[in-house]
Amino acid sequence: MDSAPQCILALSCPNRRGIVAAVTTLLAQQGCDISESQQFDDALSGRFFMRVVFSSEEGQTATSLAARFGAVAAEFDMDWSLTDRALRPRALVMVSSLGHCLNDLLYRWSTGALSIDVAAVVSNHTNLETLACSAGIPFIHIPITRATRDEAERRLVALYDELGCDLIVLARYMQILSDDLCRRLPGRIINIHHSFLPSFKGAKPYHQAYRRGVKLIGATAHYVTPDLDEGPIIEQRVIRVGHAMNPDALVAAGRDVEAVALASAVQWHAERRVILNGSTTVVFR
Repeated sequence: MDSAPQCILALSCPNRRGIVAAVTTLLAQQGCDISESQQFDDALSGRFFMRVVFSSEEGQTATSLAARFGAVAAEFDMDWSLTDRALRPRALVMVSSLGHCLNDLLYRWSTGALSIDVAAVVSNHTNLETLACSAGIPFIHIPITRATRDEAERRLVALYDELGCDLIVLARYMQILSDDLCRRLPGRIINIHHSFLPSFKGAKPYHQAYRRGVKLIGATAHYVTPDLDEGPIIEQRVIRVGHAMNPDALVAAGRDVEAVALASAVQWHAERRVILNGSTTVVFR
């Protein structure tokens, strides 16, 4: 079965007896071989979460298996997806003027360590065009002013649809997306920011942290919602810092943490390891 096509089933539903038995029985009946299975029972929300990776018989596809799975999903009132493991999310990567997260994502993508297809890099500045083009990725400049914000977002949505994307990665994109766009793409926009919020807001948060003698700095990767920087968290990373580090050293360390946290979140999303659970997430690692 090693060479057989692999699929990923990810689901959540109200918890009740028999869910695992129903899922595994159906897969067995369809000649599938389970290679990974993880589950979580959230006692607080009363919901059950499961991720299963399995090989299917020759001739079976994720689409054909999904049709057969529908009855089980309906019986247990599941929110679910069943996808070909080889199917890579097609992403728009958006960035402003800071390139550390973009550079990290493009490097991981070029080495095969990031399981997405980068459709294009979109920016409201032009200084990172060379970086994108050197990786062979189309660069699209969409300038934004207060007067053109609505038109710029319409261009972004049209581009997302035209390129067949199913994910937006905000790699230090320093513009606020509209509530309408956030609601249109729930669980499909990933953002990264420093983890000083809400303590150090506004400009130069690392300089503010330095003045307060902060000993831990970090980054948060999360899904974007209309509530600014408060969407369901996918990953957080922290590192220790000390009194000998000046603000520039803190900024440099913070950029490293941001890049790693964002790349991890994007990869886990691509591997269907992240399942929304209200205002939070279940991440099967």
